[in-house]
Amino acid sequence: MTILIAIGGWDGAPWVEALQAALPGRAFATPETVTDRAAIRYAVCWRQAPGSLADLPNLQAIFSVGAGVDHLFHDPFLPQVPIVRLVDPDLRDRMGEWVVLQALLHHRQQRRYDRQQQERLWRQDSDQPAAAQVRVSIMGLGELGLDAARKLSTIGFKVAGWSRSLKAAEGIDCFAGERGLNAMLARSDILVALLPLTVETRGILNRDLFARLPHDGALGGPVLINGGRGGLQIEADILAALDDGVLKAASLDVFETEPLPEASPLWRHPNVYISPHNAAISAPRPVARYIAEQIAAHERGEPLRNVVDRGRGY
Repeated sequence: MTILIAIGGWDGAPWVEALQAALPGRAFATPETVTDRAAIRYAVCWRQAPGSLADLPNLQAIFSVGAGVDHLFHDPFLPQVPIVRLVDPDLRDRMGEWVVLQALLHHRQQRRYDRQQQERLWRQDSDQPAAAQVRVSIMGLGELGLDAARKLSTIGFKVAGWSRSLKAAEGIDCFAGERGLNAMLARSDILVALLPLTVETRGILNRDLFARLPHDGALGGPVLINGGRGGLQIEADILAALDDGVLKAASLDVFETEPLPEASPLWRHPNVYISPHNAAISAPRPVARYIAEQIAAHERGEPLRNVVDRGRGY
């Protein structure tokens, strides 16, 4: 019984080491070293090369080592076996930290004070709003979105969330569906995107959506924060909205093309915060423990948890 490790775009060595530590006594292979394809029972993947998982007659499950699973569906030869999403407290907490950081950077005008420091200016803002005056809305109320919403609410922000189907969370105003999206956007000073990338959500962060954000809030204009997927956003629309004043600022951790090309105007825009898709890095050891626990439960006859609905894409 062998576990296939198919990691693309990252250094695979730490993943092999972590999985070997979490699953002692198991045999492991990579797409380059596998000799007996019939022995493969599980595959651990990130951006695997197309065809890497083909012709594995005894494959029982595929584990994504990242929060999203859209990277798997790029493979036209993806086997029809259960796909398990990563739902990990370490990754969840990292994303919550990043969202809170970005919200506070905009709320407390950090870039303004960075400029003042460079110019040696001592200039206070007597109109600085309190968190309770700022409306934050989160698109996507999965594990990551709910955790970020709770953290923001604890600080004092007025928090709302939107999802495909209506959810309930204490202290969070919840919306669902197209009508609910419009209602939530209308009360959004800071809009946080933590949606999965699906056919329905691709390009959702666009000129039309930005135009539905209000300009009567405490921050003087709407702010966009995207920690979800680069495919959610249309970057030309973000830049146009920033230049036209439709958006006041943006924090982006993900991009249409990664790494972000050096020629992208986003690098130089004064009202954009950029981070290199590290809002919630998958750390090999906690992820390996999660996969090991899932495999152990599966082999005891228990159902796999956090299985992807292929029809929805998440």
